[in-house]
Amino acid sequence: MPKIDLSTVPVHVGARYPTPFDDACAGRLRKRIGDAAGLSAFGLNLTTLPPGQWSSQRHWHSHEDEFVYVLEGELTLVENAGEILLRAGDCAAFPKGGENGHHLKNHSTAMAVYLEVGSRHPDDVTYCADIDMMSANRDGRFVHKDGTPYP
Repeated sequence: MPKIDLSTVPVHVGARYPTPFDDACAGRLRKRIGDAAGLSAFGLNLTTLPPGQWSSQRHWHSHEDEFVYVLEGELTLVENAGEILLRAGDCAAFPKGGENGHHLKNHSTAMAVYLEVGSRHPDDVTYCADIDMMSANRDGRFVHKDGTPYP
């Protein structure tokens, strides 16, 4: 099995959301390990979330299972049922089509590090739970829920 040198995996800062929805995630640091390894059936990201930052907008997936595992620090998982604290060693899973809008927030004073795993289904649509936005894997564009593009 080929070893992945994490020091060579590019760091992606922030999120691709249109303004102003990108602000809450501006400090997020993500290494796309799955891409670096040439994986196509699922994605794997090593993500570092500074204090005060969000992992994403609260969202759910139509065709993609999602899993997170906290490696360091603590994060608040925000989902439809409320909030729960996740610490190093904790994990959470979100089955496709569950309509359970979720994201992570770092309310602590320390960096948090976690793994994200998703199935990369080509027909997946990501729906934002709290704002009028969605995105399809087919084109990656962020649009309003009626399909109107963001500027």
